[in-house]
Amino acid sequence: MLYFLSDLSGVFTPLNIFRYVTLRTGGALFTAGLFVFWFGPWIISLLRLRQGKGQPIREDGPQTHLLTKRGTPTMGGLMILAGFIVSVLLWARLDNRYVWVTLAVTLGFGAIGFYDDYLKVTKQSHKGFSGKFRLGLEGLIALAACIAISTYSPPALQNQLAFPVFKDALLNLGWFYALFGAFVIVGAGNSVNMTDGLDGLAIVPVMIACGTFGFIAYLVGNAFTASYLQVNYVRDSGELAVVCGAVIGAGLGFLWFNAPPAQIFMGDTGSLALGGLLGVIAVATKHEIVLAIVGGLFVLEMMSVIIQVASFKLTGKRVFRMAPIHHHFEQKGWKEPQVVIRFWIIAVILALAGLATLKLR
Repeated sequence: MLYFLSDLSGVFTPLNIFRYVTLRTGGALFTAGLFVFWFGPWIISLLRLRQGKGQPIREDGPQTHLLTKRGTPTMGGLMILAGFIVSVLLWARLDNRYVWVTLAVTLGFGAIGFYDDYLKVTKQSHKGFSGKFRLGLEGLIALAACIAISTYSPPALQNQLAFPVFKDALLNLGWFYALFGAFVIVGAGNSVNMTDGLDGLAIVPVMIACGTFGFIAYLVGNAFTASYLQVNYVRDSGELAVVCGAVIGAGLGFLWFNAPPAQIFMGDTGSLALGGLLGVIAVATKHEIVLAIVGGLFVLEMMSVIIQVASFKLTGKRVFRMAPIHHHFEQKGWKEPQVVIRFWIIAVILALAGLATLKLR
């Protein structure tokens, strides 16, 4: 919205600053953070009043959680999404199609997560609605988004999978690209969802990944920097940096209340939405494979669950003491803050490794 003030720069020259993506990214970060920080206490009080007993705690999870986390309200993703939406609508270019596709996926996944959280709270059970039905809805939203992105992409990049490190290495997947992109988006959403199990564990790696992809979006959306780095230029994708800035700001505001001991949990409302957002930005910027590096922590969490389930069904034995893997380390004796901070460190290292692919050509 504020971008259009730059159209009045002919009347008042200083308004031209609203053309700059960097300025609006910073503005989006500050606005979202202030919104969540300001309205957070009111939202938490409202959710606590409405939910009563709060998020149900799994009986088969770490036993300490039954004592330390019982009664904590969930659906904290509503705080994040509220600050995020207000900030994006205020600072992003509303004539940018990538922005609207990202908003649609984020809100669609957020709605699915909200309904799942609602069922868990009202039934006081850690089981939401049918996993297959949920995945089906996510898949439809992601597929529609990928088709739209392919339509908006430059003709030379439509349905193309780009490989990091190798310059000009593109694989034409044809119609299968939309399915592949949908898999990336759905996988990202559910991987972040799996990571959200300890206070502050998911939100910081999400902010780190958003910071990384905000930087990537800015670079690939600029013809000069894309040419210099020999990466694929995706016109108009630089505006996604503003979107990432809004996520970081909202995440910082949420972390204020989610820091241990958490006053509120993110819930599926937030984790599915933020994971889906990361996935759609990776698809839009042609960095789907890099997402697996930058979001390697989320991949690790998801794979630990897949391996655990497969191993138990095939052999009757468990590979980990408990899955997802952050609970495995809790069972080994790590304190919750140790697990969280060490996983944050891993997220930073993986983000740097992902950024390194931009220069290694």
